[in-house]
Formats: sequence, structure tokens, C-alpha cells
Amino acid sequence: MKLIIQIPCYNEEGTLPETIRDLPRSLPGIDCIEFLVIDDGSTDRTVEVAKSIDGTHLIRLNRNHGLAHAFLTGLETALQMGADVIVNTDGDNQYRGEDVERLVGPILSGHADIVIGDRGVATVAHFSPLKRRLQRLGSWVVQQAAGATIPDATSGFRALSREAALRTLVLGQYSYTLETLIQAGARQMTVAYVPVRTNPQARPSRLMRSLPHYLTQSGLTILRSYSLYYPLRVFWRVGILMVLGGLALGLRFLYFFVVGQGYTGKIQSLILAAILLIVGFQTCLVGLVADLIGFNRRILEETLFRIRRMELQEDSEQDP
Repeated sequence: MKLIIQIPCYNEEGTLPETIRDLPRSLPGIDCIEFLVIDDGSTDRTVEVAKSIDGTHLIRLNRNHGLAHAFLTGLETALQMGADVIVNTDGDNQYRGEDVERLVGPILSGHADIVIGDRGVATVAHFSPLKRRLQRLGSWVVQQAAGATIPDATSGFRALSREAALRTLVLGQYSYTLETLIQAGARQMTVAYVPVRTNPQARPSRLMRSLPHYLTQSGLTILRSYSLYYPLRVFWRVGILMVLGGLALGLRFLYFFVVGQGYTGKIQSLILAAILLIVGFQTCLVGLVADLIGFNRRILEETLFRIRRMELQEDSEQDP
């Protein structure tokens, strides 16, 4: 059983040595542990620091692509290296290495496909009160979208089985944490949560440039991912609301006409009712088409999963 701990990095020369030093070298049920640093176009000495640490593999990206791209690159590389379990942690030493054992436990026992480290966002000391409330709110929104209990949606401290990593696709460019959870819920993967501890904050979050930016990007990621995996729900809800609005306006016009008040001054509501009914029905039809496209996408995803698995099997057979 091989465990690879991947560490996406961008300008982490100061914290990377401590992060790797804190990671475990052996765990029960694991035969081999290796470290993989994904340098996302750092402009400091992150690459030199990673090279100086014995036993650490390094992948260099030619420019800064963003955390989501670095995460996915790490998964693909770890799979090529023969990983049976992959743990992702941050290069800023936010998480404690000794908690890696908690993450891999449910996967080794066969009880989970993905395990997320729950920081207990309501009690993290270095989070501001506003950030704690936003974290709880964000987790609740993702929980509704994924249809599963999610206490800490934005935690990057997570473990994936080999099959879960093969099935993971990240299409967004901002962050992988929210999208992969909604994807896991749609694909009915078993996601478990274990409590983990955090170290004092070494630097401000680079994802949260400002509160409006963070809320906008996170909201768009959730909406895009939910629409991608549940298009019928999204379009039908919008379409039904429009149809109901159109019916309400139409009935209002009919009521005034029947009671003898005529239609003078009310023709505008009749026009609006017609528009809402037409657009509402069209939106529902778009939902049906999007759902059919979704079935085709699932076939393509399953095909991609099988191809990736076959390629990795062939590579392992060719290696001496």
C-alpha cells in the first residue's frame, strides 16, 4: 500500500521545510510514503527548497495556474507514481502532519472514498468571527448542493482512494474544494470527515483577496458545479417559478375581466404573463436538453475513468 502526500505550493519557501518535516514517515497499513511538491510557478526559492529536501518529488509548472490546476496535476502525477492513497495538504503548514493517520484510516478500512479533515471552523482560534460565520454558511450551502453532511467544505486537508482520484475532475480555476465535494455527491462517493487540528496561521489566505472577491468566486463555483451535475433541478426550478408567476398574473387579469372591471390599464400584466409563461416553458425544455447532455457527459466521464485506469495499468506493467 503506497501513500503519496502531495503539497501544492506557490511561494512557500519559508513554510515548506516545516510542512514536510511534520509529515509522517511511516503509518500502520502503509508500506511506502512519498512526498510530492507541485510548484505552481513560484517566484521565490520554493523550487530550490523542495530540491534540497531528501526523498521529495517535484513537479514544476511553467507559470501560476491556480490552486485547482496544481491540485489536479498532483493527483495525476501521484497516480502515475503508483499511489493507492493520496493525501493533499497545504504548503503553509496549516495542518498538523500527525493527523494524516486520521485521514487515511477510513480509506484503508474501506469505509470511505474521500476523507476530509474537519477543522471545526466554528472554533478555529485564528479565524475572525466573520470568517467563521462565512465558513459555516459556505459549508451549509455546499451541503445542500451535494446532498450530504459537510461540516467543513473548504478544508484542503483531504485523502482520496486511488479510484476516487481517478474519477476526480476539476473544471474550475479558482479552487477545487467546493467543486470536488459537489462532484462526489453527484457520483455517490462515500465522503467521511475526521477532526483535525491546525497550526497558527503563518500568512493570510491567498484565495481570499477580499471578502467580495471570495464570496463571488465561491458562489460562482457552487452555482456552476451544481448546474453541471444537476441541470434539470436548476432549470426546472427557475422555469416553474416563471410559469407560476405567469399564471398568477393571468388569473389576476381574468378575475378583473370576469367581475366587470375590464382590461383597461391591465393589458401590461397580460403581456407580462404571456412572456413569463413562454420563457418558463422554454426554460423547462432547456432543462430537459441539459439533462440529456448530462447523461452523455456521464458516459464520457466513465469512459475517461476506464481509459485512465487502463493507461496506468499498462504503465505499471511496463515498469521493471
